[in-house]
This record gives sequence, C-alpha cells and structure tokens, in this order.
Amino acid sequence: MSDSDFQQILDVKGLKCPMPMLRTKKALAKMQPGEKLLVQATDPHLRDLSQFADQTGNKLLSSSDEDGIINIVMQRKEE
Repeated sequence: MSDSDFQQILDVKGLKCPMPMLRTKKALAKMQPGEKLLVQATDPHLRDLSQFADQTGNKLLSSSDEDGIINIVMQRKEE
C-alpha cells in the first residue's frame, strides 16, 4: 500500500469504540463517490466494518493487521 492509493488517510490509533467508527463514518461522508479511505486503528472492534459497509452502501475493500495496527481500506459509495 502506498499513500497514493488513497484520497484520504484516517489515523484513529489509540481511540476506543465508538470513536473510530464515528470518525470513519464522518470521513466517508465528506469524500466524493468512489474515493478510497485508509483507516489506521488499534481498536480490535474496528476489524470488521462489513456490517457498517452493508448498512451504508460503502465498500470494505480490504482489512489487514501489521504490527498491531489495523489497516482498513473503504471506498465511498457511488451516488
């Protein structure tokens, strides 16, 4: 992953639920349709955003763990 793969990077490391989810939702709402957001978190509850993606129409493209950092790539829904 490189920084050029995303239009925005959201660093919510150290925050506990529900703050990472709320900030992810807010960030996606401000993005243009089709843009990609990289969320970097440490809260294990954020690992599976698939239910959030299903409810909002946004896409969960990938999720991975690297040295305790959870990297989640989301794509803003098309209008």
